[in-house]
Order: sequence, then C-alpha cells, then structure tokens
Amino acid sequence: MLNFTVGPVMSSDMVCAIGQEQVPYFRTSEFSELMLECERLLKKFAGAHDNARSLFITGSGTASMEAAVMNVFTPQDKVLVVNGGSFGHRFVELCHIHDVPCVSIDLELGHPLTATHLEPYENQGFTGFLVNKHETSTGVHYDMQLISDFCKRNGLFLVVDAISSFLADPFNMQELDAQVMITGSQKALACPPGISVMVLSPKAVERINGNNVRSMYFDLKDALKNGERGQTPFTPAVGIIRQIHARLKEIDANGGVDAEVARTAALARDFRSKIADLPFELFTDCLSNAVTSLHPLNASAHQIFLTLKDEYGIWICPNGGDLKDRVFRVGHIGCLTPEDNTTLVNAMADMHRRGLL
Repeated sequence: MLNFTVGPVMSSDMVCAIGQEQVPYFRTSEFSELMLECERLLKKFAGAHDNARSLFITGSGTASMEAAVMNVFTPQDKVLVVNGGSFGHRFVELCHIHDVPCVSIDLELGHPLTATHLEPYENQGFTGFLVNKHETSTGVHYDMQLISDFCKRNGLFLVVDAISSFLADPFNMQELDAQVMITGSQKALACPPGISVMVLSPKAVERINGNNVRSMYFDLKDALKNGERGQTPFTPAVGIIRQIHARLKEIDANGGVDAEVARTAALARDFRSKIADLPFELFTDCLSNAVTSLHPLNASAHQIFLTLKDEYGIWICPNGGDLKDRVFRVGHIGCLTPEDNTTLVNAMADMHRRGLL
C-alpha cells in the first residue's frame, strides 16, 4: 500500500529495519546517551532555548496535549483556545476536564484565524493560549506570527500543538515565544505511532515544577527529573525512540530542519500542480506543507477514499462528521517522492475517466 495519510505515514527502509530488531533493555548508559541526543536534536529543530527540555511520552499526541493542559495551567488561569476543527475542539474538551477556564474562538471549518477574531480578547485578563498550529482535520495552517504577536502583547503563555506540522512548516519556539511545542512520532518524523514529544521552554519547566498535578503518569515533574539522566519514569516505547533517534540523525545529516521543510514543501507543490486538471477544489487557502485538503466537485470524498484503498492500493486520509463526504486529505509527510505523487494522481485520473470523480 502507498500511504498518503497524515499518520502513520510511510517510513523509510532504515526505520522499518530498526523496528524488526529485538528491543533492547533501556536502563543503561547507552540508551541514556541516545535519549539525550534525541533531546538535543529536537530542541535544535524546534528553535528552542539551550535550557529548554524535551520529554518523550509513551502515548499518542493527545497524551501530550492533555499533559500540557494539566501541567502548565490551573483553575486560576483563563485560556483562549483556537477551535477550528476536531483537534482544536479537543483542547477545549481537555480544559473542561481539568477545570481550566477557557474561551473557545470558534472558526468556520476551513477558514483561517484573523486579527478580527482576536481583537475582542485584547487586554481581557487571559493568561494562556492553546492552538493547533495546523488543524489537521481541515488542513488549515494558522498564522503563527499573528498569534505570537497577540500573545506577546497580552502576556499569554503560548502552547502549540505542532503534531502534524513539525518538520513540514517553519517553526521557531524562541522567535515566537512559544513555551510548549508538541509533536508525534508518526507524523513528519515518519516513525510508528506510540511516542509524543513535548519541547518545553525554561518558563514551562518552571511552571511545571511549581504546579501540583494529581496524576502519576502525567505529572511531568518526574519526567523532567528522569530526563536529566536520559531516562523516563516509566517504561517507554523503546523501539520507537530508537527509530526517532535514527530519523533525527538522518535529518541532521541531510541539512537539518530547513532542508526537511523544503523537501516537504516541494512535494506539496508537486502534488498540487499535478491535480490542476482534476475536479477538485482546495478546501482552504491557508495550507500547510504537510497536507492538501480537497473538496471533490462531483463525488463523495469518502467514496474516493474507499475506491483508492480497495481498487488501487493507495491510502488517502478520510474525514468524519460533517466533512465525511465533502473533504479528503492528501499528506506530504513521510517517505514519499514525486513519483509517488504521480502514482496517486494517475489513479485519480483513471477514476475520472471511469466516471468516479
């Protein structure tokens, strides 16, 4: 199967080979050195402060989203949440679960956040801001400079879910004054799912150490303490961390984060140019390099997903809910090539000839 979803994505032969090996014991100096190198490279790629920290949570991206809400905010905070799709709504739900007062900035699906949306919240006593840099469910890529400027003016603690956009779109924690960045193993890192990563600014570390979190697994104070020696408080997904380590070293050797972002951007441009004559419309004008969200003009989006999967051996990313038949998404992250794009576009063109598009 050729995989154009947004996670899990296509992995390289190198990553797959590591996954076939026996998983080693991890309470060793060798594994600690590997973890510390992962932390160093993640901080480098995220544009984080030298004194920032990286934590590896054995769980999906939602695990780190929840850990962030639990550890850096309290019932004394007042948080703004950008809610432009299912993942923005997830942040709203997490705030409600953990009694963090929040206001949801509700956006029309497929539409960007603008200065007009933020204007009513200037100087209104908010203390934090939660955003999915790339709302993966719709493909919308938010203007992080707009958000950063707003947070700086208002003194807000900025938490960014960059799960699907990290390594696909430019991002620099220090320049944006972001205090927490979240990503996951199964996105542009192109490893199996199972590890989510948090990069924490010194301010975030200070806040975590000062908060009382009623949880064993998600109290990040233990994770920070163990991370000083390159370990985790509980058994991590050891094999996936080894795969992440190999991917980070590969990215670094191939030119670093800028080269990886450029490679992904080129794949996205290539795909978008090749579908110009097919009966699709872009669902949003503010696209990430990671994903192209498409609205088919003459067919059900979900049926297109099923036909490509069952008849052509190609996965694209379906939607659910109100977007099920209106939108599908094509990912550009993972071990993909322009030739793979051609294979997908040829399959779509064949469906068009058959009257299925």
